[in-house]
Amino acid sequence: MRCEFEVTLIAPQIEITQEHERATTEGPLYRVIIHNDDVTPMDFVLHILVSIFNLTSAHALQVMYTAHYHGSAYVQTLPKTEAQKRVGLAQFSARLNGYPLEFSLQPESGNRP
Repeated sequence: MRCEFEVTLIAPQIEITQEHERATTEGPLYRVIIHNDDVTPMDFVLHILVSIFNLTSAHALQVMYTAHYHGSAYVQTLPKTEAQKRVGLAQFSARLNGYPLEFSLQPESGNRP
């Protein structure tokens, strides 16, 4: 039996630019962590990781499966304000689509308190 369905993703229109030099001067670095849940579809998780966190499809797939099998996974390290912005956009998009997808931030080990 073949099951076909169409997934419509609603995401806010955002533009995230890569500004490596500026990013290093924006304050302490934080690790973005994605948490597994039993509701959010894998296609949606991949969409978020690629469109908001700018991961390649292959890297996004690896992160998604790590979270799926281990409960959480490292996404990337960003300056605190940028990490908060991307996590906020990701969780906002998830809520718009009715999913409980969660991310958290952890200070990079080299950060001073």
